[in-house]
Amino acid sequence: MDTRELFARLIQCEAGGEGYSGMQAVATVVANRANITYGEFSRINRGGDFRAIIEQPGQFTCMMTSVGGGYNAQNVYNMTPSQEHYDIADWAIAGGRLAGADNSLFFHNPYSYVCPTYFPTRVGVIHNRIGDHCFYIPTSYYANT
Repeated sequence: MDTRELFARLIQCEAGGEGYSGMQAVATVVANRANITYGEFSRINRGGDFRAIIEQPGQFTCMMTSVGGGYNAQNVYNMTPSQEHYDIADWAIAGGRLAGADNSLFFHNPYSYVCPTYFPTRVGVIHNRIGDHCFYIPTSYYANT
């Protein structure tokens, strides 16, 4: 599958239940990682390679076919994206960024009403919450990754 297809599937899988802005926020994080010029993601992105970011091992649960020793049914290979998912992928690839997730490099669903102040290992600090996901901007710790 091509990068656009993979990105649309990732958006659907990671944030399909978060509404349009939630899906745009997740797409923004991927785009930010693909375009950052320092830290871990700059070494992975090879100057803007979205696919390299999406396929980086251990980053997105939806890219894993097994989690915790069991089959992960919610993975990109089981997704059937709609035009909406393709539109969001195209928007992010073309440079679109959602205000409120801008500059965020990390997100996760804490399954809580409260977002932890720091992303694990303190590489990110809370920036915003959109839907069920918390979004984090990089800290000085990230710069040294």
